[in-house]
Amino acid sequence: MAKELGVELRVLDIDDPEQVKVADGLVKRYGDWADDYLIPQVFFEEDGKVQHVFTGFSEGVEVTRARWNDFFASEFYRGKLKKQA
Repeated sequence: MAKELGVELRVLDIDDPEQVKVADGLVKRYGDWADDYLIPQVFFEEDGKVQHVFTGFSEGVEVTRARWNDFFASEFYRGKLKKQA
């Protein structure tokens, strides 16, 4: 996705205590926060503004994968791709 959009990708490792602090801050401020929040959570940053665009699903990997497919087919995402063209 980052390559298709021509943007930087930042992945935070939830097994690294320092990166957990950063991830917690992002999710608290912009995402779907809970003490045991779901991952992945995906954010776009554009023009200094952060927008939460995706949260994984507790029902499992297959449900999350299906929602990713929906996201990639969404007008929102397709519009982002058109901006890069």
